[in-house]
Amino acid sequence: MKKHNISKVVLITILVFLLLSWILPAAYFSGEYVEQGRVQMGLFDLFNYSLTSLSYFGYIALFIVLVGGFYGILYKIPAYRSFLDKIVRLFEGREKIFVSLAIILIALAVSICGLQFGIALFIPFVVSIILLMGYDKIVAGFVTAGSISVGLIGGTFAYSNYGILVSYLNLATDYQIGVRFVILLVGIVLVIFNTLMYIKNNMKNIKIEKKTVKKIEDEEDIEKLVSAKKEEVKVSSKKSTSSSKSKKSSSSKKTTTKSSKSRKSDNKAALKDEDIIVVKENVSDYTDYIPKSVSGGHRTGSITFVFLALFILLILAFITWGENGFNVKLFDDITSNVLEFELFGFPIFGKLLGTINSFGNWTITDMFLPMALSVLLLAFIYNIKFDDILDGFVSGAKKALGPAVIVILMYTILVLVTYHPFQMSIYKAVLSSTKNFNIVTTVVTAILSGLFNSDIVYSFQAVLPYYTSLVTNADYYPTVGIIFQSMYGLTMLVAPTSLTLMAVLTYLDIPYTKWLKNVWKLLLELFIILLVIFIILTLV
Repeated sequence: MKKHNISKVVLITILVFLLLSWILPAAYFSGEYVEQGRVQMGLFDLFNYSLTSLSYFGYIALFIVLVGGFYGILYKIPAYRSFLDKIVRLFEGREKIFVSLAIILIALAVSICGLQFGIALFIPFVVSIILLMGYDKIVAGFVTAGSISVGLIGGTFAYSNYGILVSYLNLATDYQIGVRFVILLVGIVLVIFNTLMYIKNNMKNIKIEKKTVKKIEDEEDIEKLVSAKKEEVKVSSKKSTSSSKSKKSSSSKKTTTKSSKSRKSDNKAALKDEDIIVVKENVSDYTDYIPKSVSGGHRTGSITFVFLALFILLILAFITWGENGFNVKLFDDITSNVLEFELFGFPIFGKLLGTINSFGNWTITDMFLPMALSVLLLAFIYNIKFDDILDGFVSGAKKALGPAVIVILMYTILVLVTYHPFQMSIYKAVLSSTKNFNIVTTVVTAILSGLFNSDIVYSFQAVLPYYTSLVTNADYYPTVGIIFQSMYGLTMLVAPTSLTLMAVLTYLDIPYTKWLKNVWKLLLELFIILLVIFIILTLV
């Protein structure tokens, strides 16, 4: 596996965009289309724009680093590994159900709450379980990056994502909500189907003895297991030589049956050669994603409670409860009453909590404190030393630096195309080829806006004002809204400028070309179905 694959892809993308700023004329739309001529990007700008992206979007990178530190501390808590093992045992023989449930939950969280970044809090947890179940990193990529993309394709009530779109198109926040839910459902089904087909076609020979995976931790133990297996094979061979052909056949069947039973036993480790390879791969390649195995029983009730509480908090805090969503004022009222509560004339909670947003208005920075309190509480409950807490945080944060740097580079590209708006001249060339609304030109424009603008809000902002000046028939706008939001999500499944995709691939150390090789069928299926939906919406 090549090192720094994703970094190279991102740097090449930056270079391509730099060259486009020299080749294509820049333009912007402010009531009218204004040409600026060529606004070239210089080499020093690359570093200046990185600082700009850090100053504007550094909080997202910081969130990723803090998530890394969060799990680094959890890795110091033996009960966390026991917690993962219990989940794996719970779904033993039903691993595909867990995979399907994870896809559904992540897609819904992104679609309804706009948690394409916030869900990163649970990605290491989900990845650990998937790998412990015996699946590989591509499966983990489908479950995480695939479901996030589908959540964007079938966005429903995530006003933080689509508020700018409904504003430019003058639509209600729940426009075509039935169609959007249908798209979400179809997308979820396709991701699940393609994930399970990948497992069937690429992992059919993988059989993991759960107990063995937990106990084998180094190359020496693996070699001992291999030697023991070879000795077993020699003894079996000698016995079979002294028997007849019929007995050989009978012995073979018994051996096969016995081997099959031993895989189901928690106390035996009779494995085939391919199983040993899988165990070896899990130990050598997945140590960054799976905590060390532990012996003995560890109480996991506290960790279970904390993870459930954090997930519920994340959902409640990011659902749009206010007037742009479900028009529920309960959480606004509760927050106001808490902050205004006075004890002997002193607003104790207002001073203690400081500036706090009500549920429905949280951003990922508001999750910093709950994350810190949760993991420190667990460290206290499980009696983890302070030095171990610091060591765990530093170790986990270091592992998260790669995805965090990629996020900053992604936003550097966004700054580049914003300061050097050559993309507008491309939109003009595409949209001027037809008059008024056209599905093909609208789809192409939507894809390009997603490719050039990794952030969903900037994607809509970059093109919709100009688009609506050309396509003035508002009857088409609900369909236009569906096209732009779904094509953005589809583009994020494969684009080298996709924030979530490139961060996930960096974390999982999956080469970009390998991802494209495995995801293209899903991409094509989604694209065809979306086109059919667009055509139906246009004709109705």
